[in-house]
Amino acid sequence: MFTGIVTDMGEVRSLEQAGDLTARIGTGYDTSGIEIGASIACDGVCLTVIDLGPDWFDVQISAETVSKTNLDAWTEGRRINLERALKVGDELGGHIVSGHVDGLAEVVAMRDEGDSTRVTLRAPEALARFIAPKGSVALNGTSLTVNEVDGCEFGINFIPHTKEVTTWGGVEVGDRINLEIDTLARYVARLAEMS
Repeated sequence: MFTGIVTDMGEVRSLEQAGDLTARIGTGYDTSGIEIGASIACDGVCLTVIDLGPDWFDVQISAETVSKTNLDAWTEGRRINLERALKVGDELGGHIVSGHVDGLAEVVAMRDEGDSTRVTLRAPEALARFIAPKGSVALNGTSLTVNEVDGCEFGINFIPHTKEVTTWGGVEVGDRINLEIDTLARYVARLAEMS
């Protein structure tokens, strides 16, 4: 489990396709405190560490994961949001995030509002019903509050701090974004269907 609070911006150092895709991720984390088999959310996707170095870790990515996420757009040098798995007793500053991407949202509009940036995204129709104003979503692994919803489109406001410490400072219209809907919203909708 994760919180959606990004704690490092990593960099894709290499990609190797041999059966599954293996990615080497450069990181500012102290890798001596990471174990083989640990889970790290990479742009919101829970991936397993298979090898480590002094300032990098390797993850293996299945074809299924590549097909359901924006990891097919990873290239060497790309910056990605990273978060280590939640430990018992850690502060829950965001919301409960599993690292299991539900689908891809697309950035359809951006505009500056003061020092912040308002980003409008379009969710797949099947997921849009789970997104509510003032609810939570995880986008590329970042826990965010939804400002407004209009059909399949929803708006997020990014303050300068978020744009500085995550990859959201470089987002552009047309970008595909890993979307994980709020777990609670999923269960509430399922219970409503059954009653």
